[in-house]
Amino acid sequence: MHQLEAKGTDKRRVLALAEHLDDLVDDDEFWDYQAHSLAILATPDNLRTFRLANALKPMIEVADRFHLKPLLRAVTFPNTCYVLALAEGATRLVEVTADLPAATVKVEGMPQSAAAAVHRASVNDRSPSGRLQGSEGQKVLLRQFARKVDGALRGLLAGSEIPLVLAAAEPLASIFTSVNSYAHLAHQSVPGSPVALTDAQLAERARDVLDGLYRQDIQAFAGLFEARSGNGRATTDIAQAARAATHGAVEVLLVDIDEVLPGTVGADGSVSFADAASADNYGVVDEIADRVILSGGRVLGVRKADIPGGGSLAAVLRYAA
Repeated sequence: MHQLEAKGTDKRRVLALAEHLDDLVDDDEFWDYQAHSLAILATPDNLRTFRLANALKPMIEVADRFHLKPLLRAVTFPNTCYVLALAEGATRLVEVTADLPAATVKVEGMPQSAAAAVHRASVNDRSPSGRLQGSEGQKVLLRQFARKVDGALRGLLAGSEIPLVLAAAEPLASIFTSVNSYAHLAHQSVPGSPVALTDAQLAERARDVLDGLYRQDIQAFAGLFEARSGNGRATTDIAQAARAATHGAVEVLLVDIDEVLPGTVGADGSVSFADAASADNYGVVDEIADRVILSGGRVLGVRKADIPGGGSLAAVLRYAA
């Protein structure tokens, strides 16, 4: 409020914004359930809130645009996944989200057991039945079961990029992986039988898998950044990155979600830094990230330790700029 008043903002607009925030503070039902962080985007006309799984540093930004960089972490790396708990005697799909308890999802056509999928009393029957007998016959039946599970998941997962984490014991884990048709099945799985695990326990173990996916993305960027540095197609310089982003030259950008560098970025990409935050400026790196997204580039919200050189950002360029 002080920043808006110092800028000479219409008092009625300031009062309207204050009322939105006061109403939120007084909404006891809203505060009954929270996640690790809360983001509030407020204007005199409306207010939107986002519960986030990752822990953000407290900050307040006042400007003529929203400060969105801290939210990038939530969309950069998956805090959401499906866990396929697969066993011979039971199957279930558990949805893991950033801000709600894990819950079982009903999947149309999902076989409830291996025996039901292959229309037999048991897949462990070792008596001869044509060519299906012994351990080899069991694997054939389990493969049929896995294919039916994969087929049932297609309708739900079609067009999705949400990671699918498999929780299963061997040999079923390897069998399902071999027949899986979903492109975003995580390479790492939750080992052992999932039958005795609750949805919450499966979610907890799946988050370790998601952390592994995050590390893979960071390592991939580091390798790409090093390769591009040799021919002038990578930079950690804010001014160069701002110009490149303005002209659509940034392919991938890593930004520190915690740091705020106040200032402005001109229409030509020129950067003017400010000594302190005010309603007359905004986060420079935040604006650079916005321009990268608008030009079709990818932005990863990370911690400073993950950025090559330990700066505020690192950019891989489509061409030398």
